[in-house]
Amino acid sequence: MSYRGMTALVTGASKGLGRAYALELARRGARVVVLARSEAGLRALAAEVRERHGVEVEVVVADLTAPDGPDRVLDALRERELRIDLLVNNAGAGSAGPFLERPLGPQLTSVALNVDGLLALTHAIGGELVSRGSGGIINVSSIAAFQPMPYQATYAATKAFVLSFTEALAEELRGTGVHVMGVHPGAVATGFFDGTTATIHPIADTPETVAARTLDDYERRRAASYPGRALTKVVNRAMTWPSRVLPRTAATRAARALNRKLGLHEVVDVVTPSR
Repeated sequence: MSYRGMTALVTGASKGLGRAYALELARRGARVVVLARSEAGLRALAAEVRERHGVEVEVVVADLTAPDGPDRVLDALRERELRIDLLVNNAGAGSAGPFLERPLGPQLTSVALNVDGLLALTHAIGGELVSRGSGGIINVSSIAAFQPMPYQATYAATKAFVLSFTEALAEELRGTGVHVMGVHPGAVATGFFDGTTATIHPIADTPETVAARTLDDYERRRAASYPGRALTKVVNRAMTWPSRVLPRTAATRAARALNRKLGLHEVVDVVTPSR
């Protein structure tokens, strides 16, 4: 398949992995619709896409965690007569640290974004794709989806939802002409832990590598993508196996030990000194 001539909607596109998806899709010739809360970030990205790749870019500003957020996105697409061929549900948020010691608000926001926003856009745009008998949906999950993750309890639970939902939807849509793929990256060098004392693992993949490998796997019509460099790809896939071969309690304890080694049991917010 070719991305040339395709219209792709990328959520969470103003930074990190979403930005990399938008740039890589544009490099491959797709028309890109970029969605996020940050208008300034999206405008800067759109200018860069046009300058580097000369393709058309549409900017949609919306907050998928707001009650009317998904509807605002769909209204904007209809008003501009944009027909989406590929939906990349990349927008996501998460927190680290002991569940009861971390603020509840950001965790509820994570559930709303990672689950509710993804469901709403998939339901609306997926229906249009099936009616046309073509197109696809890429849902970005994580290797954290494969087992409970102490000290990342809420985040891992939302990604487990994405994993289960994506696999079920892919089977429902088999034979319709609409391809659904789940993406399970490991650590990615983004600002995921900004504002806290947690840090990204030093062997994290770059967003650009993850985006390119994801789109390669989608071209091959794979059911699941484990994007990253050759080494991290092998490691990431291996990390999904303990929960398949060990009792769940054993897999959970192993995840707890790993996250404690990474210091996630001691995460606190970074306080900026006042002037």
